[in-house]
Amino acid sequence: MPLPTIEWIGVVDGRIKLIDQTLLPNELKYVYCDDIESIYNAIKTLMVRGAPAIGIAAAMGTVIGIKNKNAVNFESFFKQLKEVTSYLGSSRPTAVNLFWSLKRMEDTALRNSDKPISEIKDILLNEAKTILEEDKEICRKIGENGENLLEDGSCVITHCNAGGLATGDYGTALAVIFAAVEKGKNIRVYADETRPLLQGSRLTAWELKNAGIDVTLICDNMAAHTMKTKKIDCVVVGSDRIAANGDAANKIGTYSLSIIAKEHNVPFYVAAPASTFDLSIVSGDEIPIEERSPDEVTSISGNKIAPDDIKVFNPAFDITPASNIKAIITERGVINSPNTENIKNIIGNKP
Repeated sequence: MPLPTIEWIGVVDGRIKLIDQTLLPNELKYVYCDDIESIYNAIKTLMVRGAPAIGIAAAMGTVIGIKNKNAVNFESFFKQLKEVTSYLGSSRPTAVNLFWSLKRMEDTALRNSDKPISEIKDILLNEAKTILEEDKEICRKIGENGENLLEDGSCVITHCNAGGLATGDYGTALAVIFAAVEKGKNIRVYADETRPLLQGSRLTAWELKNAGIDVTLICDNMAAHTMKTKKIDCVVVGSDRIAANGDAANKIGTYSLSIIAKEHNVPFYVAAPASTFDLSIVSGDEIPIEERSPDEVTSISGNKIAPDDIKVFNPAFDITPASNIKAIITERGVINSPNTENIKNIIGNKP
């Protein structure tokens, strides 16, 4: 059973408990965030990461950010709330779940504008908790919908981490694998290490090994050779934002993996909740790509691996075109041959 990634501890005046994922697999440590700066920092520095988990953290962070605000009317309260959500929204640009959850918190406040401010704060806390509980149910539904794509004995390649650590507690891409194993299927997994921050080796391999699932770690540049020489049945990855036409943003290296899969006629699946779809964006060309610190490329665990003052290009994500994706697995169903029409038929106008 995956560990809870993020929890609300306490009653109204509580705090956020989350796993510091930067320390895994060497140390399992929980950190507690009781102010908006600490949860912002947790998102920014990848203590908490993965699109659904970021959304949950942002919703809870909104509660933390407004708990001590002393507005006397809704107009001033909502202005303070917008300041909080804008601040949290500036932490990372690519994962649409961050902005989806912040807007959901704003909309919840607006729907209850006639109530006392203290009551609105309680309602917002309940909404944040609801987002977490919904995510748990959604991830399990993704697993149920996706496990049918895996046969007994299937061998899967995955990239980055889309397991329990990236969500409320069960995962998206790994939910498909967890659900298949729970159905009694024998599943083997090759996990890309996922440079530069090694989410595959540090997190995915750790999660799968702890779950008793047969996992083999490979370097990212071994994927093509692995597909050519091993019996790989499919690729399953997560996503941080999916455009209306099915183009999907995921951790850097996903696009090249999709090209390799296409060359070897290996089905390429994306697993993600409806909240990851950004239907306001026509194609992946419009998805903002986060660029991160050069230090992530020039060092590993504080050990320098490159010359001083070397130029670095460090995009955190890339875009896999819908034409490379066989299906997108969601809690609402499996979208085969994703395109604008097929996505609309399953996702509709989103929640």
